[in-house]
Amino acid sequence: MTLVVASQLPVLIVLLVLGTVAKLVTVRSGGEPGALSRLGPAVLVPGRMQAPALVACAVGELVLAVGLLVTTVPVFRWATVMFFALSTYVLLELRRRRPDAGCGCFGEVSAAPVGIRAVGRTVVLTGMAVMTVWAEVPGWVAFARPSWFVAAGVGLLALLSPELEEMIDRLRYRAPCEQRPAPAEGVALSRLRGSGPWRTHRDHVAAAEPYDSWRELCWRFFAFQGKDGGDVVFAVYLSGRRPAVRVAVVSPEDSGSLPAYTPVSA
Repeated sequence: MTLVVASQLPVLIVLLVLGTVAKLVTVRSGGEPGALSRLGPAVLVPGRMQAPALVACAVGELVLAVGLLVTTVPVFRWATVMFFALSTYVLLELRRRRPDAGCGCFGEVSAAPVGIRAVGRTVVLTGMAVMTVWAEVPGWVAFARPSWFVAAGVGLLALLSPELEEMIDRLRYRAPCEQRPAPAEGVALSRLRGSGPWRTHRDHVAAAEPYDSWRELCWRFFAFQGKDGGDVVFAVYLSGRRPAVRVAVVSPEDSGSLPAYTPVSA
């Protein structure tokens, strides 16, 4: 039983260390202008505090990883549970308040909008952390005596990690998302019609085809005439097999007052 509850310690330790390294590399490289403002937890703080916030998160993850690796002190176990539980709450808030922002879990590789998979991953990690609370051995012992539970945990987390698809795309294209060739408009439209936001709002759409469509960076936008005289605008993320889809409903009073923008090529 001891090996069962301790089996996920190696997974947690490796992910915490990877998160630490990825965040520090992102801060050091700087990325494109404004990149940090689209990554959690940096997205939740003022501009001048974004880099320090990522560094503080990385240091916290490293402290937890070292504590899990070399000790059995309960404070590190419970702190890890709290860390992943709080991460779940933060991701849910990002989906609600900043649907364009990425989780930043692994630095700029996690720049895609937060989806159900990312939230599900933190829920699973919280459960794994809870299991380790009752482990009677430090993490290095679990590394020395791995079990098949470790492989099961890794496989489940791989299914819940959109970063793997992003890394594969980068290896294929070797360019940021906004500079990659976009799928054909019809492909993006078919992805939209297979999404939950479309099924939720299609009864509010007056016509089956959009009256306007355009691309902005990593998003393809489709504007539909609403049945109430307003507009229903969908945004489809252009990366990943199951891209994020966002929707905005513009009332008739506001639709006529929207500013006109000049398209800018990525």
